Parts: sequence; structure tokens; C-alpha cells
Amino acid sequence: MIIQTSLLQELLEAQPHLHPQLYFKSSLTALSHAMEDQVLAGADQPVIIASFQRERFYRQEAHRYARISEKSNQVYVLAAPETEFKTCSDRYETIAFDAKDGLSHEWHLIVVGQQYAVCLLCREHPLSPGRSRMPPLPHIDQSRRFEGIWTFDRGIACQAARLFLNRIRRYQPALKPKIAAALALVEEAETVSANQVDPAPFADRLVMYLQAGQYKQNKAYRQIAAQEARERLINSITAAIRRSLDPNQILTVATQELGQALQSDRCLIYRCQATENSATLEYEFVLDPATVVLMQGKLWPLRTNPLFQQVVTSQEPLQVQNTQTHPQLQGAKSFQARLQQANVQALLIVPVLYQGQLLGIVELHHCQPTTTEIWSDADVSLVEAIALQVGVALIQAKAYADLEDLNRQLEALDRTRSNLIAITGHELRTPLSTIQVCLESLASEPDMPANLRQVMLSTAVSDAERMRKLIQDFLTLSQLESGRVVWNPEPLPLQEIVDLALSSLRVSANNSKLPKITTDVPAELPLVRGDGEWLVEVLSKLLDNACKFTTDQGQVRIEAHPNGGQMLEVTVTDTGRGIEPDRLETVFDRFYQEEGALRRTTGGTGLGLAICRQIITNLGGEIWAESAGKDKGSQFHFTIPIIQ
Repeated sequence: MIIQTSLLQELLEAQPHLHPQLYFKSSLTALSHAMEDQVLAGADQPVIIASFQRERFYRQEAHRYARISEKSNQVYVLAAPETEFKTCSDRYETIAFDAKDGLSHEWHLIVVGQQYAVCLLCREHPLSPGRSRMPPLPHIDQSRRFEGIWTFDRGIACQAARLFLNRIRRYQPALKPKIAAALALVEEAETVSANQVDPAPFADRLVMYLQAGQYKQNKAYRQIAAQEARERLINSITAAIRRSLDPNQILTVATQELGQALQSDRCLIYRCQATENSATLEYEFVLDPATVVLMQGKLWPLRTNPLFQQVVTSQEPLQVQNTQTHPQLQGAKSFQARLQQANVQALLIVPVLYQGQLLGIVELHHCQPTTTEIWSDADVSLVEAIALQVGVALIQAKAYADLEDLNRQLEALDRTRSNLIAITGHELRTPLSTIQVCLESLASEPDMPANLRQVMLSTAVSDAERMRKLIQDFLTLSQLESGRVVWNPEPLPLQEIVDLALSSLRVSANNSKLPKITTDVPAELPLVRGDGEWLVEVLSKLLDNACKFTTDQGQVRIEAHPNGGQMLEVTVTDTGRGIEPDRLETVFDRFYQEEGALRRTTGGTGLGLAICRQIITNLGGEIWAESAGKDKGSQFHFTIPIIQ
């Protein structure tokens, strides 16, 4: 059965002189508890009717009504069921009404006895303007509001009890005999002139419950304020991340905001990895620079820091209440001394993680001795949230840097493509044109003099060789970069490599005048480990470059000596054109041509040094160039492992 009418409205119509008041949920709870406690403290056996809007509100009071039922056999509890609440006759009567019933919006408690009678009838939300007896009120609170009557007037309480008992009888006709007895008790109680109880205990209980409600409300407000501060802090750091992808700016803001929010003497954020020995303290906030030692820019030990090692292992925050007595620090005297130098009495360490990988640390310091907990669970949770944002910022910055690096690589590839087009256009088309002219001349001039015919043939052969070298360099570099080369490392004497390279150079010179070439390769040098064919290729290309950019009056020198005990360093020095200092690294790029692809005075593809770098790197060595500048010669160095 569903009854849409309001019980409060029925009472107001029966008692037109009543004026409903505005109540808040906390006030209703305090009043209800005080009324129930008055029943429990008295010797009367009253009729008690309680109506809860929902089962969940009843469940909070079920234990109280189990005690109240010991005082009276006329106890009725009503609620709209949500899980287990149902109509039942046990220690007291429970009556389930439909959630669409008018009672689902109301809160009622009626007590009628010989010594004590009171009623509380309220309806949630104001009634419509046409039916409400109260003027519209401004919205003053977000809590639930009720409109209703609370009175000790016996006549009104008895009238409310009769209305409610009649409604219960409509819900549960089977309770007619019991309800008839309850109505008789109500009629008898109505004849009593006034309440015969001391109101002081009721007032005391009411004040107590109101104070408890006020405390809970203040606690809720403090929690809301703390949550608001937390959200504001996180939002400010999130805004910094959105404004900039510069990790320095983001971490500076995060350090300052977090330090100010938690009022810690010192707040540090530093980037590090789990395997590092130490980290530089890059970002610092101190609450009072006049009394707190500044640590920004200093090295902070990690390997000898047992607290850091524990955080790395557990990947959980770690709070130390007293650094002087903490057991993990007793065996780490050097690190404890660093803490004393910085006057760190207590600290909180929170890891900055991304997918289980350590990116950095957020660290808070307290520099005054204390016996109380400095950072609450809420504070630790806040620092964890900030650490999460810092991790996101670092990953985003890294992704942005990787994207920039990728863009630079794409730009380099584009330049390579342009250079390739220019080089193939120049290096292939020019010799092809020469070969074509020579062959056409030989074909169309059968009576050409023998000496001129020989010049034509020599020119065609020379340019064909030039094309072969270009194509060979393309293929060689492609093999090296794709990893398709099969290496055959073996012990080799360096002198043998030098001799083969010089022999190859003289053959390719084809009677051209070369600069003076000298060698300084001591006989006692240890054997090197490498692929002989590729080492000869490296040295041949370096010598070819040195001779190409050095006049026949200049000099080229080959030297070798041990480097660091495990490597042998080979140097090719020339007195030729030299290299500008800002181009010492770029000369190893593919297709690099100092004069440009179409304006150079020497031949070549610009692939020789790129091939040399690929070979030396794959053999486990390094290659680099040195030069004092233009027309001051150059030195090309490479290292190769020594047989141990």
C-alpha cells in the first residue's frame, strides 16, 4: 500500500494554530537522541513510534530501539526497505512502506506516556508555496533541511500518535488489536494535565548531542578545507605542467608549493636512479633561510644512504621521526653525519615512480626536535599525489625531448636526402657525361691519333673507376648500418695493417704525386684484436683523405701508441687544409662536404669518414678528429682493443 499524503500535513490541518520551524539534519539527530535517552532513563512504559526515511538511517539506530523495546511493548518502527528491512513482529514492530510513500520524505519520533509526551514530525525539503505555512527561506547551508514541529504539548503529541497509529493500521491490518491497545494508552495519557519529568536531563543530553554534532561538523569542515588545499596544490602543479614542458620550471614550482603547503623546514626534489651513488640536490625550498642550512647544488649520498635503499626496495614512502635514534641510521655513521650537518631531525622520503621505475625523490625535512608525529597520513598521501604529478611531468618532458631528438633526426635525414640527390647528380652525372663524350668521340672519329685515343680511353676508365668507388661506398655504408656485416676479429700486428693501407694508397694514386708519408709504429706494440680487412679500409680512407687535402709539398704522418692499457691509439696527421673547430664532429656525418656537394675542389662522396666511424665503433673503439683551424692541418685518431 502506498499513501501519498504527508503525516505532517495531516497534523497541521488538524491543529491549524501550529507553525512549522526549519531544522537541519544535525538538529533532528540531537533531538531524537535526547528523546530516546529520556525514555531509557524513565520508568514509564510509553507508546513509541519512530519513522525513518530509509533503512540505512534505521540501521544506525537499531541497537537503541532494541534497548527501548525492553521499556515498552508498544514500539513501532517504520522505514522504506533497501536490503533486509521488512514487516515483522519481534521485540518491536517493524513496518516496511514503499519508497514512493509520503513517509519516505519525513522524519518522525512520537513518545506518549503517563509521565512523558513529546513529538517530532518533520518533512524534508520545504513544501510547495501554496501549502507551506513558512515563507521561502534563502539557501544558507548545503546540509539537508527539514520543515516541521517539535513540541512537549501533550494534546499535540497525542493527536500525532493517533494519526500515526491509524496509518499503521492501514499498512498492517493484522496489528488492529495491538493498535487498539496503543490508542487506549494514548487516550489515557491525554487526560494527564502535564509532563511529570525533570527537563534538566533532557536539556543536558540535547546540549551534549548538539555539541557532538557541532564537533563532527567542524571536523568535516576541516577535512573539506584540507581536501581543498590538497586539490589547490595539485591543480597548481598540474597547471605548471600544462604551461610548460620544461622540467626545471615544473620541479621548481612543485618544490615551493609543497614546502609552503606542509610548512616543512626544507623541501627537496631531486632526480636520480636506483643504481646511482649520489644525486645533485637541484630543487630546494626552505621555510626560513635565516635558520635552515641551504643544500641546493650539493651532492647527496645514495649508495651509503640506508633510507634511500629501503625506499628503492619497497617503493613506498618512509618517515623517520628521529634521525638520532633511528635504528637504520646507527650503522651509517657517514650519512648520519651529513644529516647532522644539515640539522635534519626528522624526514619524509617519497619516491617518484613511473611504471615501477625510480625517476627521483621528494624529501621533506624537519629541523627541530619533536616527540609528536610531524606528517600525518593525509600529509603523506598529499606528497604521494605530488610525487605522481612530478613523475608525469618528468615523463612528459622526456617524451618531448625524445620528440625533439626525433625531429632533429628527421631533419638530418632530410638533409641526407638532399645531399644524396646533390651528390648523385654531381658524382654520377659528371663521370657519365665524360665517359659518354669519350666513347662518342672514339666511335665517330676512327682516324683519331693514337695518343689522343689513349687519352680518351684513360679518361673513360678513370671516371668509370670514380663511379665504382661511389657505388661501393654506398653499399659498404648500407651494410655497416644495417648490421649485415660478418666480422672476423683476430690478433693482428698493426705494422701489417699500415703496410697494406700504404700499398693500397699508392696503387690508387696511379702515379699522382703524394705528400711525404712517414710512420712511427714501434715494433714492440702489442697485437690488436680486429678484422684485418676492415681495419685496412679505415686506415686507407684516412690516408686518402689526408693526401687529398694536403699538397705534394706537405707531410702525412702515421703514429701509434698504447692508450689506457687496454686500447691502442692510431693517429693520422697531415699538414693540409685543416678543419674549423665547430666542424670536428660533423665531419663524420654521412655526405658531409666542407665545401658543399657542388662546389668542392676535391673528389669524393662524403661517405668515407662515416664508414670509418661505423667500422671502428663495431670493433669496440672510438674515432675523433682534432684541428687548430683552417690551413693548420688535422689529426684523425682511432682506438682499437689490444689482445690481453
